[in-house]
Amino acid sequence: MKGKIVFFDIDGTLLTEEKVIPESTKRAVRMLQERGIYTAIATGRSPQMFEWLLEELNIHSYVSINGQYVVFEGQEIYSNPMDLQLLNDLTNMVESNGHAIAYCHDHHITVNEGNNSLVLSSYNTLKINYPPVNRELYKQSPVFQGHLFCHSQEEDMYIKRFPECSFIRWHDHAIDILPKGCSKAIGIGKLLDVIGISNENCYAFGDGLNDLEMLSSVGIGIAMGNAVPEAKAAADLITTSCYEDGIFNGLKELGMLA
Repeated sequence: MKGKIVFFDIDGTLLTEEKVIPESTKRAVRMLQERGIYTAIATGRSPQMFEWLLEELNIHSYVSINGQYVVFEGQEIYSNPMDLQLLNDLTNMVESNGHAIAYCHDHHITVNEGNNSLVLSSYNTLKINYPPVNRELYKQSPVFQGHLFCHSQEEDMYIKRFPECSFIRWHDHAIDILPKGCSKAIGIGKLLDVIGISNENCYAFGDGLNDLEMLSSVGIGIAMGNAVPEAKAAADLITTSCYEDGIFNGLKELGMLA
């Protein structure tokens, strides 16, 4: 496939803090599609958490779970499950410290314990329900990412114990756990290989710490006005915030909506 492709992060990019898609964003995505520009999602979320968004925006391809699970036109093209022994060691350490861990499968999330206040507060910001409790499911079903729930001053012990992992904080109480070297950028590369679009014709919008590799590796990375400073530094362009028509304004500045 020739042409261009635009990837969109979800939280803080496509969605406001209230988890609403601005009307200008809906219009911008529709205009891209009408112009033959391919649109896709690139998110840290698991697929079941944004199925409604795919339908709303008529998008059929995505890089999910921070690059660990990739789908093109509804078909899985790449997956990279975490090592079972690593998950077992993580779980044992988490539980010995009185913390909680969630397991991100390809289409569901489970957590090792119920009624944990940090789990509840973290997922509340995403407007999703407390996940089902199943401590053993990670032994039976592929897990692509962990969510560690602890305070910021407690994360260093995990970073030191598991140097083979990346720990990316997305909430005051929650951290993504990924195999070292994995990122949205890796997943995007897998999708570009299949779709046949060159990296120089690849654009991406993002705002968070898990967007840094993506913003710096694609042809043009665009940081939202509400992005963290690190994301703005990694981007080629900074647009307005998601509350101020950031996606529409960014695409217009790039000449893609003319």
